[in-house]
Amino acid sequence: MGYSDLGCYGGEIETPHLDALAANGLRFTQFYNAARCCPTRAALLTGLYPHQAGIGHMTQNDGIPSYQGFLNDRCLTMAEALRPAGYATLTVGKWHVGSAPGQWPLDRGFDRFWGTPSGGGVYFKDTLQIRTEVFFVSGQDHVEPPDDMYVTDTFTDRALQFVEETVARRKQPFFLYLAHIAPHWPLQAKPADIAKYDGRYDAGWDVVRERRFARQKEIGLLSRADKLSPRDPNAKLWNEIPATARKELARRMVIYAAQIDCIDQNVGRLVAKLKELGQFDNTLILFLSDNGCSAEGGPGGFSRGKPGAPIGTGLSYASTGLEWANVANTPFRKFKMDTHEGGIATPLIAHWPAGIAARGEWRRQPGHVIDLMPSLLEVAGAKFPAQVNGRPLLPLEGVSLAPAFRNESLTRRALFWEHQGNKAVRQDNWKAVGSKQGAWELYDLRSDPTETRDLAAQHPENTREMAALWKAWADRCGVWDWDDLQKHRQKQSKKKKKQ
Repeated sequence: MGYSDLGCYGGEIETPHLDALAANGLRFTQFYNAARCCPTRAALLTGLYPHQAGIGHMTQNDGIPSYQGFLNDRCLTMAEALRPAGYATLTVGKWHVGSAPGQWPLDRGFDRFWGTPSGGGVYFKDTLQIRTEVFFVSGQDHVEPPDDMYVTDTFTDRALQFVEETVARRKQPFFLYLAHIAPHWPLQAKPADIAKYDGRYDAGWDVVRERRFARQKEIGLLSRADKLSPRDPNAKLWNEIPATARKELARRMVIYAAQIDCIDQNVGRLVAKLKELGQFDNTLILFLSDNGCSAEGGPGGFSRGKPGAPIGTGLSYASTGLEWANVANTPFRKFKMDTHEGGIATPLIAHWPAGIAARGEWRRQPGHVIDLMPSLLEVAGAKFPAQVNGRPLLPLEGVSLAPAFRNESLTRRALFWEHQGNKAVRQDNWKAVGSKQGAWELYDLRSDPTETRDLAAQHPENTREMAALWKAWADRCGVWDWDDLQKHRQKQSKKKKKQ
């Protein structure tokens, strides 16, 4: 999901339930993920950088500790940390930090799990005919998903069940990690949700992007001086697209909007259940995205479902495309997997009436998913141990966001990123960022949050210092050069073939 897709972050998609949480809570303007699903989930769950937790890339096991493809034994998950403090630990949805048995949620501190240990890419049951490697699990057992599954609704059904049983029957405080697949491709949504947005994107991506940017300034997310990043160079002007193609391209954004609308509906269901159980005011709700919107499929997106299947249905399999992803990530440039702001910036809504006094305020302190673990430990009164069963644990890299809830500053070191050779480091308002095999760029995010003015040539010494800072972090955390990792993988593959 992109930075601007929610109504409360400037989008035109209808998200009234999330907007209500924002209006009665906080919105962070500079919160970061780790650029892609697996690394972000690893960092979120452990409070470490992805490579430290064993997921430097995705779930492939490269025989390297930082690239083993599942959470290692030097980290602790939120569930493993909160369970000793008396919390029931519940998770529903996409796990994707260890797909093999022995690496699933119940093996990492969760009491209950319903979802898919592997990646997503499935909304309706018949999509399993296309994504044959995806499977669903209840606890440790494979289960058949319901025939009428729409996965966003189904995940919420299970989450409501878990919460109600925990609160009403066991009278126990709970930690719920609800990890939706939506709005990850493929574009699949329920007909009623699609119909709601029919025709709304006929004006095209240029108009929608400009409107989002204007709203972001109106609501105070951006300053009046901030500039919209240029349209991605691979995106054509909407009016240059033939009229016959524009209809199908607009339809893609309609379905994407419907997927996000459905997330919001299900947030509303969860809020209603918490109110029914008398738990709403004293439940800290955090809502965020695991990466920027995806440009996979390039301009126009891909379509690789069953021949003749209408886009949006369970046997279709399409992506939003680069141009609409550029809209979703307004005002930033670049996309999922990149370490420019468009790849790593996420909305973060924090709602907790009993614990956060402010209502409807912005928080401009930079934060990162590594901060969520120490934040939850602090508000829950839980401790992070130095070791477990004699096994030393890596110390947490993040800092608690609790001071930011009170609008106090956060004391932290620099923040770092690496994914597929894309790299970045942020220290205070300076950010150095480089694409794979590209030179370092340097930006002053205070005056240029959309990374439109590269200052590397003007500040070479600063750029070198930032690059050295990143290199020291990379060495400490086991980051490999991307080309070297690819060569290693080729050698491993040849060995397997010989065997």
